[in-house]
Amino acid sequence: MLLKNISRIIIIFLFLSFTQTPISQAQNSTIKGFVYEKESGEPIIFTNVFLKKTSIGATTDVNGYFVISQIPPGNYTLMVTYLGYDSISIPISIKAGEVQNKKLYLLKSAFNLDVVNISAEREEAKQETKTSVIKVTPKQLKQIPSIGGQADLAQYLQVIPGVVFTGDQGGQLYIRGGAPIQNKVLLDGMVIYNPFHSIGLFSVFETDIIRTADVYTGGFGAEYGGRISSVMDINTRDGNKKRLSGKLSSSTFGAGLLLEGPLKKETENGNSTSFIISAKNSYLAQSSKVFYNYIDTAGLPFNFTDIYSKISFNGSNGSKLNLFGFHFNDNVDNYQALADFNWKTTGFGANFIVVPGSSSVLMEGIFAYSNYMITMSDNDALPKQSEINGFNAGLNFTYFIGKDQMKYGIEMQGFKTDFTFYNAVKRKLGQSDNTTEIAGYVKYKSSIGKFLIEPSLRLQYYASLSEFSLEPRFAMKYLASEKLRFKLAAGIYTQNLIDAKSDRDIVNLLYGFLSGPENLPEKYKGEEVTSKLQKAQHLIAGVEYDIFKHITINLEGYYKNFSQLTNLNRNKIFDDIPDYYNKPESLRKDFIIETGNAYGADLSLKYDYKKIYIWAVYSLGYVNRTDEYQDYVPHYDRRHNVNLMLSYLFGGKLDWEFNVRWNYGSGFPFTKLQGIYEKLDFSGGINQDYTTSNGQLGIQYADINTGRLPDYHRLDLTLKKKFEIAKNSALETSLSVTNAYNRDNLFYFNAIRRERVNQLPFMPSIGINLTF
Repeated sequence: MLLKNISRIIIIFLFLSFTQTPISQAQNSTIKGFVYEKESGEPIIFTNVFLKKTSIGATTDVNGYFVISQIPPGNYTLMVTYLGYDSISIPISIKAGEVQNKKLYLLKSAFNLDVVNISAEREEAKQETKTSVIKVTPKQLKQIPSIGGQADLAQYLQVIPGVVFTGDQGGQLYIRGGAPIQNKVLLDGMVIYNPFHSIGLFSVFETDIIRTADVYTGGFGAEYGGRISSVMDINTRDGNKKRLSGKLSSSTFGAGLLLEGPLKKETENGNSTSFIISAKNSYLAQSSKVFYNYIDTAGLPFNFTDIYSKISFNGSNGSKLNLFGFHFNDNVDNYQALADFNWKTTGFGANFIVVPGSSSVLMEGIFAYSNYMITMSDNDALPKQSEINGFNAGLNFTYFIGKDQMKYGIEMQGFKTDFTFYNAVKRKLGQSDNTTEIAGYVKYKSSIGKFLIEPSLRLQYYASLSEFSLEPRFAMKYLASEKLRFKLAAGIYTQNLIDAKSDRDIVNLLYGFLSGPENLPEKYKGEEVTSKLQKAQHLIAGVEYDIFKHITINLEGYYKNFSQLTNLNRNKIFDDIPDYYNKPESLRKDFIIETGNAYGADLSLKYDYKKIYIWAVYSLGYVNRTDEYQDYVPHYDRRHNVNLMLSYLFGGKLDWEFNVRWNYGSGFPFTKLQGIYEKLDFSGGINQDYTTSNGQLGIQYADINTGRLPDYHRLDLTLKKKFEIAKNSALETSLSVTNAYNRDNLFYFNAIRRERVNQLPFMPSIGINLTF
């Protein structure tokens, strides 16, 4: 009953917000619509749409949508400008109270117009707070050195400020002190539970279908919830609305296929239907025996398959319905002769955009279902398995008021988690739980003089825990001058999901999920534990400065306070039953409570002009954790991280491309081994003869993570050549080298076997791509 009443309150609140139209809106006029690329029908994002010789204008969003409201009646010239496309100008006449709908199409420029000075990115920097967010475009994804010419989001994410990557094999991304479980990943609005493959060089996302990828490393707004560290929001493009097209690719690592085109070409009334499907497959476990047997004669045991498809139904006024589905899987056989494991995830869903004819409101919705399961078997023959399945749904409204925007919506997520695991002392940990989360939010973006402000508020209800969380967020930017901008963001965040492995583990490929933990300690450091949620507070401050016309520098400092964290209890010995209530909670509870913080600074420099693209990043970071008994640093606490990247186009037709990336990271923490001894359990009682008994191998460790591994550094190179075959067809060949100077970067050291295991060595690869 309480849940039903809260849901009603949220819906009524949002309805009242939706229906409150400012009086001034009726006194002026509105132009709204979409901007598309003429050749493919794909939306053109972040382009400038404005009324010539006025300060009235807007920037298109991720759907190519724009709204210019509060326009006084009169005659104007509507202009659209975007680098690389011919500008268009349309004379229009505006009447009082009128709403005009436009569908605008841009043609690619026949020549390189070096005189064009308008940069959509620069303009966006003056219109958005953009604190702790990196907007990744398909062009940027393809400028980083890639394996076999196959650009991948996983490789680009490693050069984003504040991101720490723990390894080529089984590596995960840690974002400004947040563990992977604390990073939310969305694909077209659908939650993706494991976005990266085991080898660490590839994600589940096909680069050629990505429209935008926004990475929020902290301080994100109230439209996102359920995670306490970061958000990765990925949107895919629609299929080509004009013609059948595609791409075939192959390399020494794997192969891929992309196919897209119209199912129903655009009619006179503007309706159309298109599709896009992508599939990629790794055959590294087989090809490595031929090409990379010097690494391991048994081959590199990493295989995966990713399939994604989408059908788009497009209306005449820009309204749209997308139906999509995916299947991703990953298999690792006999990893380091220690374990076999595999995971698979399948999902489907729909999202839509509705553009009311006589209103400046944009309505968006999503419903999706997915299932993720991972299994692992190793030498101890004890089963390890984790599964999560469920749905997420949302309804969002964006209301345009001049240059201001109000966004509000409701979200609901329901899922089931099932987990079975054994800790180091072979005590079984297991949980099966159903969880429901409901949230409502409102966000207002306004421009006041030289200030851009974005206050927002989220109300989240965790039904399985019967807990509410009120989460205010705030972002601000001050436009000090045409070149100098200061920014600030802060917020409160919570989440229910916890990792099915301890974040103290150095190497653990079991990436599973738990929710709503019941078996928590009743007290932490003498104080009563009143919440079962994980909680964090963020504070970020920064400055942007355009040094020269094409060079921008960005500096951000951040602090994340993790006021409550939940971790697996690696020290559990006793079952939590009345017989053992006299034992400490630390020895009988499934989970422990921790606190912590992460703080540091990220400095980035970007140069993007004509043939040259340069991206340089330095990150300084500190991550700390505290449990009931000790302070320690987690294994991903990397003090210094440097990424230098260069992309250069050359040749008479600019058909050659050279990409280079160098990465340096200071050493990760590890727990030192102090000694090895024979461990006797005296299972025969106190009278057991220890002189004739055979014990087990016992290990005496030092304090957790007080040592440091050697520094990591690696150079990657790619050279590409494009051959034009026909008007719409091209062949691209590539030669890539990973770890060009063959640095012996340590992955981990097996102290029992006295065996060193390194990251990937020198690895050349070739690739070929055919687009048509």
